[in-house]
Amino acid sequence: MNNDKLKQLGQQERERQEQFQHRVFCCTSTACLSAGADVTYDALDRAMHQQAGHGAELVNTGCMGLCSRGPMVRVETKEESPALYGDVTADVAKQIVAEHLADGQPAEATTPHDFPHYRARRQKGLDRYRISLDHPFFAKQVKIVLSETGQIDPEKLEDYLAHGGYAALAHVLANMTPEQVCQEIMNSGLRGRGGAGFPSGFKWNLVRQEQAEQKFVIVNGDEGDPGAYMDRTVMEDDPHRVLEGMIICAYAVGASRGYLYIRGEYPIAIRRINNAITKARRRGIIGNNILGTDFSFVPEVRIGAGAFVCGEETALIHSVEGQRGIPRIRPPYPSTAGLWQAPTVINNVETMANIPSIIGKGADWFASIGSAKSKGTKVFALAGQLRNTGLIEVPMGITLREIVYEMGEGVPNGRSFKAAQTGGPSGGCVPAEHLDSPVDYENLTKLGSIMGSGGLVIIDDSTQMPDFARFFIDFCVDESCGKCLPCRVGTVQIRNRLDKMIAGNGTPDDLVQLEKLCQTVKTASLCGLGKSAPNPVLSTMHYFRHEYESLLDSSGSNEKK
Repeated sequence: MNNDKLKQLGQQERERQEQFQHRVFCCTSTACLSAGADVTYDALDRAMHQQAGHGAELVNTGCMGLCSRGPMVRVETKEESPALYGDVTADVAKQIVAEHLADGQPAEATTPHDFPHYRARRQKGLDRYRISLDHPFFAKQVKIVLSETGQIDPEKLEDYLAHGGYAALAHVLANMTPEQVCQEIMNSGLRGRGGAGFPSGFKWNLVRQEQAEQKFVIVNGDEGDPGAYMDRTVMEDDPHRVLEGMIICAYAVGASRGYLYIRGEYPIAIRRINNAITKARRRGIIGNNILGTDFSFVPEVRIGAGAFVCGEETALIHSVEGQRGIPRIRPPYPSTAGLWQAPTVINNVETMANIPSIIGKGADWFASIGSAKSKGTKVFALAGQLRNTGLIEVPMGITLREIVYEMGEGVPNGRSFKAAQTGGPSGGCVPAEHLDSPVDYENLTKLGSIMGSGGLVIIDDSTQMPDFARFFIDFCVDESCGKCLPCRVGTVQIRNRLDKMIAGNGTPDDLVQLEKLCQTVKTASLCGLGKSAPNPVLSTMHYFRHEYESLLDSSGSNEKK
């Protein structure tokens, strides 16, 4: 199939959608499903079937962002602003259908003579579920990666085409050389969204310049930070966007094969990515002679066992090869000797999902968003002790205060903001004194934290920071692959010291030794897991040292008694 036929499919889908007076979107992403979205969807479906002649379509769609209010439903009506609802139970779903699709008729259980009174009660009742799209949670977002999530049916290729899908791929294959594609990505300033922030275009160009019979592209979907679900959501809710970015990357570097490495705990993502691959293959978007050109590329899914260490690229490569997922010493780097010793590009899901928009709108457009050295947007899983939690995509350089107090509406239950933890188990804490600091790669590093893959956990003043640090160290102990001694033994010793102090048995020397131990593990470990494992401890000791010292004071008084 050529590009003209793809455009025709997209146009036909747009025309089909335009026939409906109403389109009702129900989020069936994992976050909403955990809140009962499957029941909500069935209730909407039944209620809509009872409203004969309503001219409406029910759409199975993805994340709408405000996950703390799930299940979420959006109603789009011609010539009217969309209506967004949260906490939609089966009963609320019936009210939504009656409100928007009844066309002036009473609901099934209401008699005609009392309909005006019923309608007034119904509208008032729905107000508590309606969410303003002008709220800062939505208004402050700039959506690139998430631009179609919640807007399309993730299982319909035609819906992605109707929103301009695969146009960037067609443009690249028809009008750009591999070198030009790499240069465009370099000009955009896109940096890897997996945590390290390495310039993506530079990495691609290294692989492009390698002379080899076989090259590979790997999309890292092994998102492992506790509470993080950015990549999972993109794979579930916009799988073709990920696939399109991957194919463009393969063309740019000269790869003919690729793997999407997805952790086994993401069954919906695995199913939808496989579904996208199957449908794309049928339409000639992947396989041999893509869109009628001489370029061929075949991707497939590899399922990971959920090892956190496989987020490290050399451990991931071993896992794809069928070996135990443990890292190796670098160099050589994967760009030279990666999967089966062939040149390999590894980018995470969010990085790949940026590519279609960069190609479609241009490097200058992307570079105009964000801060001086951190271009574009970042997707965060906003979690913790906050009124509004969920998935957000914001421009690099936004302040923490804007996220916490405007988008998140502050800390609930009369508590106050204490710190924000970024970067997951590898990150650190940003205290209240730095609320006005920009959130970008450089500034977070300067504050003793990292961007990471996008976990953002808000902590209130009820949390004791030694306990908080201990939670993440415990995670790293469990997830260490055990290959190198500093990580295998050092993380256990850090945890033991913390346990001793938290139990009230610590001494001033324990605090000194804890800090030295953290620095040793950070310096001597083989891979990023060990090197970053002490970060939560070091960060909390730096900003909240008095909380550690208070444990020692308690110990000292106990000893005197």
